[in-house]
Amino acid sequence: MTEESQPSPSAAVERGLPVDWELASRTAGRLMQPGPDATPQEATELVRRLRSDAAVAEGHVREVTGLGHGLPLLPADVVDRRAWAAAAVSGMAALTAGAELPEVSRVARAVTARTAGLQVGGVVAYLGGRVLGQYDPFGGADGSGRLLLVAPNVHAARTALDVPSADFGLWVCLHEATHRLQFTAVPWLRSYFADEVGKFLSIAQGDRSAVLDRLPDVVRSLRESGGDSLAVVELLQGPEQREVLDRLLALTTLLEGHADHVMDAVGPDVVPSVATIRNRFTVRRRGGGLVDRLLRALLGVEAKVRQYAVGSAFTRHVVLAAGMEGFNRVWESPQTLPTRAELSDPGTWLGRIHNL
Repeated sequence: MTEESQPSPSAAVERGLPVDWELASRTAGRLMQPGPDATPQEATELVRRLRSDAAVAEGHVREVTGLGHGLPLLPADVVDRRAWAAAAVSGMAALTAGAELPEVSRVARAVTARTAGLQVGGVVAYLGGRVLGQYDPFGGADGSGRLLLVAPNVHAARTALDVPSADFGLWVCLHEATHRLQFTAVPWLRSYFADEVGKFLSIAQGDRSAVLDRLPDVVRSLRESGGDSLAVVELLQGPEQREVLDRLLALTTLLEGHADHVMDAVGPDVVPSVATIRNRFTVRRRGGGLVDRLLRALLGVEAKVRQYAVGSAFTRHVVLAAGMEGFNRVWESPQTLPTRAELSDPGTWLGRIHNL
């Protein structure tokens, strides 16, 4: 979505949105670092291959997961960093548009929206140099979903890892194609996710005063956890909001871990260097200089890395115990989704759903 089609600052204030999305998009564009050097021939070949890999990847994902047979194979959009940032901001605006916010003055809304816009823009600019791909279930011209592959970041990561270009691009596409299939093959998932985000934001806006009462616990947690951003976020929530947050974290952990499992389960027949890529990529996820690691912790990226590991371990355990068909019980309804506790103890989910 282009910047011109996003809400103007005045429209954001009138609709009561907590973020000035146009300002966020402009800020991300200004702060975004340029992509890595590549010859025109390298860039053209990478774009061509990623577009082809996206369709090929989803076919493999369907075979591994048993999901999505009969659905159309949709194309992916190969973009640069600025285009990804604009799409990310647009997707966040669409996802949070339904949140019920308290009535405040027009001036207060404008100040809050502008401050939040600057903050969101800075976060998106930071992530824009690292995101390899993304499936946005609320993106696209009609809001029905959009798969994005960030070509300069794929090129930079592949170069840093020193792995075969053809293998790495397909491997990345396998992960994002899994995310797309999760939302397109599971009819209720998109609305469930949007509803939970809306609940979380609505409760947060009405619970601002209580946050001050929890600050001593937050400071103490910072000291004890060594700066665990997820622990701090949880302490800032009230009981009702924490309950919604638990469901959201459980869902996103499942989605990320399932995608991580599938991209490796396709195997060396499809991606010959898959073991090498996985080993080097896992080390890269943990790497970075002091400043980079601090930023990752502050932005919650470290918590997301842990999600991959927990979700992947849950998926692997359940598939070994009950097969992929048995694992796919998670997609039957919100009630069959694993809880956060069950993700760390897959046997409890197997007992609840399969009586194993």
